[in-house]
Amino acid sequence: MSNYTFWTNAYKWGWVTAELLKGAVKTKSNPFGEISLEEYKTITGIDFEQA
Repeated sequence: MSNYTFWTNAYKWGWVTAELLKGAVKTKSNPFGEISLEEYKTITGIDFEQA
């Protein structure tokens, strides 16, 4: 199972919220993230915005 599949299921089943899922997104400040900005939007339906 890919990380994308894991995070999709985790969100779908309520294990993580959209806010918590942001911690899994690969960004300049989080180069070890497991999903892309586009995957975040696909999973949540929300545009990724860094705090």
